[in-house]
Amino acid sequence: MSTRVVILGAGVVGLCTALYCARRGMSVTVIEKKPRARDGCSFGNAGMVVPSHFIPLAAPGMMRLGLKWMLNPESPFYIKPRPDPSLLAWGLRFWRASTQKRADAAAPVLRDLGLLSRRCFEECGIDTGLVKRGLLMLCKEPRALEDEARFAEKSRALGMPAQVLDAKATATLDPALTLDVAGSVHFPLDCHLAPGRFIAALEKELEFLGVNFRFDTEITGWSARALAGGRREIFRVFCGNDELPVDELVMAAGVWSADCAREFGLRIPMQAGKGYSLTLEKPRQLPSLCAICTEARLAVTPMDGALRVGGTMELAGVDESITRRRVRGIIREFTRYYPAFHEDDFSSVTPWSGLRPVSPDGMPYIGRARAWANLTVATGHAMMGLSLAPATGMIVAGLLAGEEPPVPLDLMSPDRFR
Repeated sequence: MSTRVVILGAGVVGLCTALYCARRGMSVTVIEKKPRARDGCSFGNAGMVVPSHFIPLAAPGMMRLGLKWMLNPESPFYIKPRPDPSLLAWGLRFWRASTQKRADAAAPVLRDLGLLSRRCFEECGIDTGLVKRGLLMLCKEPRALEDEARFAEKSRALGMPAQVLDAKATATLDPALTLDVAGSVHFPLDCHLAPGRFIAALEKELEFLGVNFRFDTEITGWSARALAGGRREIFRVFCGNDELPVDELVMAAGVWSADCAREFGLRIPMQAGKGYSLTLEKPRQLPSLCAICTEARLAVTPMDGALRVGGTMELAGVDESITRRRVRGIIREFTRYYPAFHEDDFSSVTPWSGLRPVSPDGMPYIGRARAWANLTVATGHAMMGLSLAPATGMIVAGLLAGEEPPVPLDLMSPDRFR
């Protein structure tokens, strides 16, 4: 009998995990609390596949920069003050993790994970719509370009190509575009795609493979038995009046994974990092490659003829409401880099918001839970969920099959904050 796998969460990480498990002949059920016509983080993101992003969110200087941004209500980062002990504990862990030593240890792991994911996008056998033209880190000011040039040196030292360009060379790379920048850094291995198109192709393939979807469904209980050595094993989960036999349970529920983990005695600290995006269906100009506006922390991506602009990291709890001032900040900053556009171009665009699962050390949670024989965690990818989803799915499926992972998982252990 094939291994019966239950996956909690039908975001991009859960779906990619389902893909690699089903292709190994496992019997897969995906449980999702939202309806099929959902619009979560996996859909409204910037659609970037970025192996160049090998510095974790918790990096040297981020605390200082975050405190500076807190003074500006339209800045890329905001923490909503509230009496929440978990937020305070998360912030303390973030501060402790923001060291050069930790960033240096994380860089090769995130690099390898990112490159593996890029290869998975190329080889997964479905219509990903992947555009392999690279990414531009656009710098408005010369000082920012100098900082990015230093990062480019680190990138090349890790075997990741990066080219520093002045304003003229940047314009040559995308001649149909009007830019107002001091220069850029081009990362040629980075890619982009349309997330909604990719998710639709994934779901179609999963249905063909016989994966069972249960939308509008939550687990209401579970049964476990004790094993030798003090570990336990889940053998059944309950969904309302239904019960599902389980050989392997995978927790890939995004920002809701922290609450779910507590049910199993796990502590995986997480904050919901709200992000926004706006999509112009008929933009004045359409870039041919994706970009990040460095100082403003904005992501700009062409998507099948449309243009998506996204940004911000707002820690306000599990709250998807739209803060209009932050949206205005995104639009205003975007037009500074792309002067052919006007703020009025966005007047009829409905802003999207989504909650990213953000760990306090900037690393995802990927791996087996120590206390359980058959519980695996795959969450906490923050802004890198789409980018790292295929690699995560491949690694998890391999773990369930008893294989050694192609990337070391120590820094991503779900037990690292026990």
